[in-house]
Order: sequence, then C-alpha cells, then structure tokens
Amino acid sequence: MNPPYQITPEILKLIASISEKIGQINARFLDKPSPKLRKENRIKTIHSSLSIEGNTLTEEQITALIENKRIIGPEKDVNEVLNAIRVYDQLQSFDPTSSKAFLKAHEILMEGLVSDNGKYRNKGVGIMAGDRIAHIAPPSENVPHLMNDLFDYLKTSKEISLIKSCVFHYEMEFIHPFIDGNGRMGRLWQTLILMKEYPVFEFIPFENIIHKSQSDYYHALSQSDKSGSSTPFIEYMLKVVNDSLHTMLDFKSRVMSTEDRLAYFSEICDTEFSRKDYMSVFKEISSATASRDLKQGVQLGIFEKEGDKTKTIYRIIK
Repeated sequence: MNPPYQITPEILKLIASISEKIGQINARFLDKPSPKLRKENRIKTIHSSLSIEGNTLTEEQITALIENKRIIGPEKDVNEVLNAIRVYDQLQSFDPTSSKAFLKAHEILMEGLVSDNGKYRNKGVGIMAGDRIAHIAPPSENVPHLMNDLFDYLKTSKEISLIKSCVFHYEMEFIHPFIDGNGRMGRLWQTLILMKEYPVFEFIPFENIIHKSQSDYYHALSQSDKSGSSTPFIEYMLKVVNDSLHTMLDFKSRVMSTEDRLAYFSEICDTEFSRKDYMSVFKEISSATASRDLKQGVQLGIFEKEGDKTKTIYRIIK
C-alpha cells in the first residue's frame, strides 16, 4: 500500500515547472557543470545540510577539508564534514531502492558520532520543538518493517521520481529510523532518488534553500504529521527543487565559460571532429570563439590537432 498523499493543483504546477527547467538545463549543457562548479555545489550541499543540524564550520573550512588541509574547529563538526565528504564521493554507487545501501550510507555519515551507526534504533524517540514534544516516532520494533514497506514503495510504485523522492523524505523523517542523523539522511536520500533519473541533481544544492527556510521545512513536516499525509511536505519540497533549478538557470549560471565548453565537449565526443562539429553543439558561439576554444583545448592537452585551415580535424586525447 502506498503512503497517503494527494496530487494537488499546486503539485501539478510545480512538476510542470520543474520538468521545463530540467529540459532547459539539458539544452544549455548545464547538466555537466565544470569541475569548479561541481566542487562549489558539493561544498554548498555539505555546508547547508550540516548547518541545519547545528554544524558550525564555514564553507571556507569545508573547502579546506575537501582539499585535505588541516583546520581548527570542534572535533565533532570536523568529523561530520569528513563523513559527509566520504558519502557524497560515493553517492553514485548507492542504490536508492536498497535498504542495505541506506544503512551503509548512515554508517559512513555517522561514523565516530554515534555508537550504533548503520543500525536502526532499538529504543523509542520523541522529537522536541523547544520545550514541547512535536512528534513521537513509531515504536522501535516497528522500524524495520516500516522501512521495508517504504523501500517497497520506491521499488514498485509507478509514481514519478519527483513525488517518490518527497514521499520517501517525509515518511523516513516520520519513522525516524535512527537515534541520530535522520534529517541529513532524508535530504541525502532524496538527492540520490532524484539524481538516478535526473543526473543534474548531483550538482544542485537544494539543501541550501532548505537551510535558508528552515522554519518552513519544519512547518511542512509538522503539517504533514497533523494531516496524516505527506502532501504539505511534497508541496514544500517541490517548491525548493523548483527554486534550486531556477537559481541554476540564472543568467550568470547559463553563460558557459571556455572551460565549461571544453569539459562538456570532451565528455560527449569520442570521435574526431571539426570546428563545424564543435559549433553544432554550441550554437550560440561565433566561429572566432570556437577557434579560440579549440586552440586552448590543444594547448591544455585536451585535443590534438591535425591538418590546416578548412581541412583541420581534432581528436580527444584520452
């Protein structure tokens, strides 16, 4: 049986907007960001997701840790970041429909932070909001079969991934399967579910928008708890995803640099090609810009050049 939710007009409107933006991103070659942009987005993702949980490290400190540099900071915060870096580095290898992969990701994410990392909780928990209990999670003995049901929903439901990712995120938070690390696991797994169908989500730090609207995030969770349906949370998360895609399509983001074009072309081309072939991919650039790009590609050792003038051909150096 599927978890309870309703497809509202707002949800349909957001799905249409998200689908349109994903199409625009693919058409403008933003689905394969430059290595620099990938790194920046990864830093924003880790910083935002952990900041929601109270981590105090800055983006600059996280950058230093990614670059294997030493920093001064609380040991717990440093361990959280190092664990998150390890998980995101392996994200492509996890199967989003596998409970074993889910537990393995939690094991890595919470290593050295809790004693039972990678294991479902074996005691009851209540989630506090200030000085009151906002949510009492299901009894611990129910957690394994509730999570199995949730993974069965991921495997068997014909629902689209945009909806399934939100439903999983909410239902997992409701079940609260771990003593600690539930929030960051919910956001991590939603990213994984989305990126398996839309690879661009590996590079979209929607946690950044959640971080900036934390009160709305918790309010949506609360509203879903009260209504007995994940509908309010689906609407909130789809808005977050839509806003994140809008940011990526911002004017500054969609102007590709020479580095971006060379990196993208070298990934999609595996045969010899001409300047005309290069321009057929990047239709918005002039022939002079294409020539400058290709010259730089040769200088950087990305391409090798053969022939002259109209008979010039290039090959990717593998």
